[in-house]
Amino acid sequence: MAAGLKRDPIVILRMDGEDLLEFIKGPGYEAEMVSLFSQLESPGGSLHHHIVRALEKLTVDQGMPPTSDSWVMSNIVEPALQSCAGQDHDKPPSQETFLVEFKKVTECVAQRLREQPVIVAHSENTFDGSGIKRLLSNKFELDKNLNTAMENVPKDRSGKISKEYLRAALDAVSPSAVLPPIGAIHEMDKVIGEMFKMMNADDGKLVKEDEFKKMLTEILGSIMLQLEGNPISISSNSVVHEPLASSSTLLQPSS
Repeated sequence: MAAGLKRDPIVILRMDGEDLLEFIKGPGYEAEMVSLFSQLESPGGSLHHHIVRALEKLTVDQGMPPTSDSWVMSNIVEPALQSCAGQDHDKPPSQETFLVEFKKVTECVAQRLREQPVIVAHSENTFDGSGIKRLLSNKFELDKNLNTAMENVPKDRSGKISKEYLRAALDAVSPSAVLPPIGAIHEMDKVIGEMFKMMNADDGKLVKEDEFKKMLTEILGSIMLQLEGNPISISSNSVVHEPLASSSTLLQPSS
């Protein structure tokens, strides 16, 4: 997914259990976990299963490193589950039992993190249409990008272009419009797909080059308006397994 995306600054988080304990003790903890339990509830699902799923839903903002990382799972989560497992971890839980047992396990996770802090590289990227707006407001840059996109688009003998190549042309313009490559981010693909459908861009008709450029510009404008009204934010979290430089300035608080 990283290929072709605008690189936002990466923040290095040192997760030592403090933020996780703060989340557990916070005023909104119980209400949030009740809501989460209702989303996780599945017939026959064991307490153990519910707790693991709930831990997966916690974020770095709440002090939890990504459980998708195998090291975190085997060195932090699984030992915490083993040391805090009650007698009924293999039975379907009630909401009350889940709240009590999840808190116990999360406190054990925080203790494990205190003993073995986890370093997480966190980055965020928001697509709000501002990159498209800058491109559309600069006619010279826009024309240059449109001409570059045309270089790799096949034309028939009369110089006409099939509308089916609009996606490829949009992909060529995307870096200058601060858009991700098509196929990289599902939420963005959905927005782009809706714009193409609205403009009948996938009907395969042949159009002249000027009309093709006009359609591509209109698609960019439609995507811009959609993102201005509903920005799409993407975040990623990766556990850093390689030793970092000893400088303490690298370790930023996760709050």
